Amino acid sequence: MSSRRAAWPLVAVFTAGYLASYLLPTIVGRLSVHLGLTPAQAGLVGSALLLSSASAGFTLAGRVERYGARTPARAGLVLAAVGYGCAALAGSVPLVVASVVVGGFGSGAATAVAAAGIAAQRDPHRTSSLGLLTVSATAGALYLTIPHLGGGHRLPFAAIALVALLVWPATTRLNGPTAPEESTSRITGRLPHRRSGLVLAGGMLVWSMAQNALWGVSSRIGVVQAGLTEVTVGAVFAAALGAGLLGVMGAGVLGARVGRAVPIGLGTVVIAGSIVVSSSARDLGSFATGEILWNTVYPVVLSYLIGLAASLDVRGRWAVLAGSASSVGVACGPLLGSVLSEEAGYPAMGLILGAATLLVAAPVTAVALHTGGRPLVPGSVRRRGGAPAALLAATTGSLSGAVPKLGSPEQAVTELRVRRRRLVRSAIRTAGPDGGPGQSNAYASTSDR
Repeated sequence: MSSRRAAWPLVAVFTAGYLASYLLPTIVGRLSVHLGLTPAQAGLVGSALLLSSASAGFTLAGRVERYGARTPARAGLVLAAVGYGCAALAGSVPLVVASVVVGGFGSGAATAVAAAGIAAQRDPHRTSSLGLLTVSATAGALYLTIPHLGGGHRLPFAAIALVALLVWPATTRLNGPTAPEESTSRITGRLPHRRSGLVLAGGMLVWSMAQNALWGVSSRIGVVQAGLTEVTVGAVFAAALGAGLLGVMGAGVLGARVGRAVPIGLGTVVIAGSIVVSSSARDLGSFATGEILWNTVYPVVLSYLIGLAASLDVRGRWAVLAGSASSVGVACGPLLGSVLSEEAGYPAMGLILGAATLLVAAPVTAVALHTGGRPLVPGSVRRRGGAPAALLAATTGSLSGAVPKLGSPEQAVTELRVRRRRLVRSAIRTAGPDGGPGQSNAYASTSDR
């Protein structure tokens, strides 16, 4: 799965798995309007969807290598297509909720497969940026289209199910299950960087909760507080997601030139300010400013967080676990946003969420500073020329520090030029006294003793 050719199927599966969370505002808004649910009840349905998605991620964490990427990806896409398709056809609230839970589990399975595959890529940040770019473009196109087509709560679910079906052919390019002995040898092993991974996972949970608490009620802020129509709000979301495309492309170009700590720390501060601006909007200008600024920086920081989680473990376990923790925060977000907006109002909700975002910026940035570059991947010792040292350590019992351990930062390699000498006939002859013939190497070494 680490070949460059395998990157685009991972991006496709990532798009299908992430799309439901990107369409969360219109899902929650349409459930509230067309099924007669209160904002808190609609937010609870959205939370059930995303919580089911998170449970799929926790279930598959560390197991994608054993099953291979193809089988769980296909199962996830089938569950997503069936679940969201049934939610689009159902007219009663219990059936919609049950179908949403099934579809959410499928989305989470697809996202877990994509996260594990992205971690195995040579440049996980580049692949994750491409995935966010694709899902942002898809969601932006849907935000421009859905408000003009009507369809009640059915259309957003039908769109997600259709995308899952369209992504299905890409799974043929994913790898299958590995041999039992190979799978056991690769999966058994301690989870590296446990402290940093736990801090990152907890930080992403709170960070995602704050983001999606606002994202889940953004549609209502635009309609109720700013006095905009659904079509205008959809256009603002499309423009915001378009700005997010530019942000993701900028993050892909920037790469690791400034490290991960600066984009994560500075970007989180900008996000906190834009949350306050968006939640206190009273007109189109302030609402559009807050949403566009927020959605420009949000995917940039998210791409670096995904890349940071992938760098902690090349097998993708921390990428899946941190992504699942983020999904839990995403799941709690709509309900939290609905409760805070009803109890304290939108401006106060924005202040609370902005403060929580600022608080979580420090530990997550510290993890980015503490962990260096991409860890050594299995086989990189051999590619870097360390196989003779590893063989020597294994056969002679020499110091273990001579061979870098899995997870240690890669060492700089300097290439040396070796001048080739042309062999002549006189250079190839038998060993003997004064270079003469008739004495073998074994005889010479025995006589020396």
